[in-house]
Amino acid sequence: QQRVSIARALVFDPTLILMDEPFGALDEFTRERMNLELLDIWAATHKTVIFVTHSISEAVFLSNRVVVMTPRPGKIAAVVDIDLPYPRTFDTRESEQFFDLVTQVRETLREEFTRGEPSS
Repeated sequence: QQRVSIARALVFDPTLILMDEPFGALDEFTRERMNLELLDIWAATHKTVIFVTHSISEAVFLSNRVVVMTPRPGKIAAVVDIDLPYPRTFDTRESEQFFDLVTQVRETLREEFTRGEPSS
């Protein structure tokens, strides 16, 4: 079903593809396969994709840049450049560089979500 949605979006040859939690309902392994398929499509088409996800590891794996948003109201808090090499594979998720980037994004998110909270 997700493959059909992606194919439908590409039929009109858009310059920009917006994807809002497209793989959120999938199990982890299917989601990882779809991530790889999306990267293959991106490599073949070079379309700009704006991909919204709540999964930090998915954001890092798919992206050249991760935009970290603040909680309400949603504003851009930080942009983290992702310099993982291509092609990305299942093994990419096991690399030290991947873990370091996931940690960097997670810490940035944590800072934003704890900002303004009363200290205990």
